[in-house]
Amino acid sequence: MSWNSLTYFGDSMLLLPTGIIIGLFMAWKVSGKLTPVAWLITFGIVGLLVSVSKLLFLAWGIGSVSYNFTGFSGHTTMSATVWPVLLWLLSGGYHRNVHRVMIAIGYVIPVMVGISRVVIGAHSVSEVVTGLIIGVTASTLFLFTHRRNSISAFTVPQLVMMLIVPLILVSTGKQATTQGMIEQIAAHITGHPAWTREQMLSQIL
Repeated sequence: MSWNSLTYFGDSMLLLPTGIIIGLFMAWKVSGKLTPVAWLITFGIVGLLVSVSKLLFLAWGIGSVSYNFTGFSGHTTMSATVWPVLLWLLSGGYHRNVHRVMIAIGYVIPVMVGISRVVIGAHSVSEVVTGLIIGVTASTLFLFTHRRNSISAFTVPQLVMMLIVPLILVSTGKQATTQGMIEQIAAHITGHPAWTREQMLSQIL
């Protein structure tokens, strides 16, 4: 698998609908009545943090020249939030050891996504590491808080129902335009073009 293919596992086009689907299936498969609400709040807050960090830079140039930081890596942050919870949900009806291995895989995926973002030049190390910290913290807090909830095992038809949309999105590889949208919002707010990484780094010259 190429780095460009791997990075798609953190794309908003895939993770936004997947996050909503997770919430819907939690209402069906997880014992806690408030678990879906808690998940959607967690998912929403993390997404908001990423968007705000990007807007602060794109609109007003608020970042760090020293750390080459222009905002949290959305791919890394959201994948670290979504994948551990998704695999926790899907494997909840299996043996405890299988369940733990699946959750561990859920934490490995965003690490690989983060590495891919650096390799393809989309983000700096600082943006990936901070995004990973936020996403892992969010998913871990959610999983710890709901660790005593029982999860009903998925049947094959139920798995197909849950994964059909994510699988279609992965197969198409269509990317989200969220970055462009935030750039447009930044330009609209300030009345000038969005800041770029090159502008920020030029300050050290």
